[in-house]
Amino acid sequence: MSDPDPDPDPHAPPALLVAAFYHFAALDALEERRAVLIAACQQQQVRGTVLLAPEGVNGTIAGERAAVLDILHRIRSIDGFADLEWKESEAGAMPFNRMKVRLKREIVTMGREDVDPAARVGRYVEPDDWNALMAREDVVLIDTRNTYETGIGSFEGAVDPGTESFRDFPDWWARNGDRFADKTVAMFCTGGIRCEKATSWLVGQGVEDVVHLKGGILKYLERVPEPDSRWQGECFVFDQRVAVGQGLAPGTHDICHACRRPVAPDAKRGAAYERGVCCPACVDEFTEDDRARFRERQRQVDLAARRGSRHLVGD
Repeated sequence: MSDPDPDPDPHAPPALLVAAFYHFAALDALEERRAVLIAACQQQQVRGTVLLAPEGVNGTIAGERAAVLDILHRIRSIDGFADLEWKESEAGAMPFNRMKVRLKREIVTMGREDVDPAARVGRYVEPDDWNALMAREDVVLIDTRNTYETGIGSFEGAVDPGTESFRDFPDWWARNGDRFADKTVAMFCTGGIRCEKATSWLVGQGVEDVVHLKGGILKYLERVPEPDSRWQGECFVFDQRVAVGQGLAPGTHDICHACRRPVAPDAKRGAAYERGVCCPACVDEFTEDDRARFRERQRQVDLAARRGSRHLVGD
């Protein structure tokens, strides 16, 4: 008979809340809102990245639960943002080095001015209904993420556009859309934001039946039990956790600090990998001068670790 699991350490710090969110609505006074948001996050010791643009807000933040919820409710208090939703997960250590609030032209860059997710998008499909949708023969499943993300995980049978940037998606559709005539086009992405724009653009192009996964992959992994899940691999996330798996458990991938792409455990054992310097994806992309700089940066990271401090590599 195995020993029972030990009781949790009552002195251990509570897990940090990580909240990923976005909302499309008209947003003005961006400089003023940026200053207010940074001040509030610094006061609450919340870190992460938030993008503000005339079309809305997009971000991921982490901190103690009450602090993160306070920031989210501050955003909800802005006119037009009362319906802001977020996806929650936990981290044992702070996954961000600092708090950044950036002003952008778009909160997710597609580069098409004739797209307005606040006015029109495809139909939402709840995570609990996604498996049934994927099983239909009249449905084509399209992953709207980029190649470095699709390379570590996706839904079974999904079409991968092979894009390096979300800007490439409209051109990919222009070349390939005819393949999916008379199909229900079902799209998905990490948290849902890219699908808002992708479905909005397709509706504007006259595609009649467009749907997307509400809450994205993260909400699916959170809500669908592992025995029922049709997700394969891990899901890339944009913080120091790198990737998550079923139930939003921490994944196994690391990040290459040269090219910012995810690196699988087996890839780290190959000759093309050097910690902080290169990985199989970028081994032919940089000059020797670049690699010398990367090695010096990694040396500083290691020195900081030995001193018990943290070097803000790649932040």
